[in-house]
Amino acid sequence: MSASGIRIPRRLRAPAPGWTATADVIVVGSGIAGLTTALRLRRRVARVLLVTKTVLDEGSTAWAQGGIAAVMSPDDSPEEHIHDTLVAGVGLCDVEAVHTLVNEGPDAVWDLIAIGADFDRGETGKISLTREGGHHRDRILHAGGDATGREISRALIAALNRVRDDPGIEVIEHALVVDLLSDADGRVCGVTLHVIGEGQVDGVGAAHARAVVLATGGLGQIYASTTNPSVATGDGMAAALRAGAELADLEFVQFHPTVLYLGEGSTGQQPLISEAVRGEGAFLVDGDGVRFMEGQHPLADLAPRDVVSRAIITRMRETGTDHVYLDCRHLGAAFLEQRFPSIVDRCRELGFDPATELLPVAPAQHYASGGVRTDLRGRTSVEGLYACGETSCTGVHGANRLASNSLLEGLVFARRTADDLIARLGAGELPPTTPIPDPDPPVRELVRGKRRLAVQRAMTAGAGSVRSAGSLAQTEAALAAVAARAAEKDTRRVCGPKSWETTNLLHLGRALTHAALLREETRGGHVREDFPERDDARFLHHIVVSRGPDGHLAAHRVDVPRSNLDGLDLDHATPRHAVAQAHSTGDLE
Repeated sequence: MSASGIRIPRRLRAPAPGWTATADVIVVGSGIAGLTTALRLRRRVARVLLVTKTVLDEGSTAWAQGGIAAVMSPDDSPEEHIHDTLVAGVGLCDVEAVHTLVNEGPDAVWDLIAIGADFDRGETGKISLTREGGHHRDRILHAGGDATGREISRALIAALNRVRDDPGIEVIEHALVVDLLSDADGRVCGVTLHVIGEGQVDGVGAAHARAVVLATGGLGQIYASTTNPSVATGDGMAAALRAGAELADLEFVQFHPTVLYLGEGSTGQQPLISEAVRGEGAFLVDGDGVRFMEGQHPLADLAPRDVVSRAIITRMRETGTDHVYLDCRHLGAAFLEQRFPSIVDRCRELGFDPATELLPVAPAQHYASGGVRTDLRGRTSVEGLYACGETSCTGVHGANRLASNSLLEGLVFARRTADDLIARLGAGELPPTTPIPDPDPPVRELVRGKRRLAVQRAMTAGAGSVRSAGSLAQTEAALAAVAARAAEKDTRRVCGPKSWETTNLLHLGRALTHAALLREETRGGHVREDFPERDDARFLHHIVVSRGPDGHLAAHRVDVPRSNLDGLDLDHATPRHAVAQAHSTGDLE
């Protein structure tokens, strides 16, 4: 693999900073990863600056319905959770990262409970555990039935509010990070950011720090239909790419199989029907009432998400339809309203009653398995830059994320990121340094906000849930045309959040499409109709992309040990232990 013809600028066009701030560590993002990092740093680091794009509770964490996965029951074991994660990742998981996630997960969850997270409990007062796709044990903790992310976000924000008077931590809301600042050696030492605020902290400013942690979430708005909130425009990933950081596994995009279908042309954030609904016994049918997941996989409707999404797409093509159905009717209104109150309310608002009628569903973008490449301490390939949560690629997810592992990953690796920074700063590493001006000549490429739909349409049409060399080439050409048109325009008058976000989507779309073209196989969240089989002989590796010194996008491969496949029946995903026939909810002390 080598350099492409795709040029990525070092920085976005933006006004010169009009104000400055200083901290030891800047944390960008206020989901589970960002809040956990900031709270943990605050105990031992003198000055922490937490920056969030809108308000503290508007990130993807608050939208997480299903739950958080952890081995919390004596009937479960770390080995089983590890096995389920590795099978879902289809041979590309970093095994050490998975062991770290699973073994450190329970303690991290108990700490979350200790600060006030209130998970659902049964009649005896024990924590309730349920099951989702790809899991062979009940290990999903949930809150408010289907409002787990909202409860975790509430608990973390409450913990932050308890220390808001501490001068050692500052929060800036309504702040979009535009780019990363670097010193003469290329070390990241701050950010430029645009604040829509009141008083003196307003407009574009510069925040200087000894280190920066990116926890900005995913890139869902790169597609026309997504379950992600409107703030998920890949800002952290794109800024890291422009600063020279490595991004890995971008081609592996998870499409959630059961997103409420609202009709042709519906775009933006779509209503998610949590996998937990199928965990409680709902099942998929086609227009003729056929349960088409039976015989597709030993877990049928609870197969890993990529398997279910692929089966839905296949059935839609076979029947000439644009959706299938989820049947929840047998669960009854009382149970659905108690277990999934938010989902039921949202469905009824939109004219669907899951207790009495079939729900039309179709796959939509849900999660980015790839991101900014990190080690197990959150360090990226650029000194001074860290990443955690969906922004990062720790190697935990491989080619496809196991349901409810994302909140756990954000929690576990945020703690590790904070602990590494505490140790390094305490040892005198990463001393204060001074950013330098961008040595590159000014680049005029800045995409107007109104061009976002063109980016989304190109990505959805050619780099969506099913891809081919032809479709990806068309997407590459369409994105190149958007970039060329932007370069021809005078963009000095359009600098602002909408244009910066849209340009971020363009840069990530070009990188993702390039990686998808290079992977000539079908694996996990990457489906190539021209290469429909998994090819372990040629593609048992990660594709890593980065911006080279000349500004062009380059790609290289990082091989995965063949031992990653040991003990995994990836063709049938047969569990090593007996699979319970009923997916009932278990309780935990």
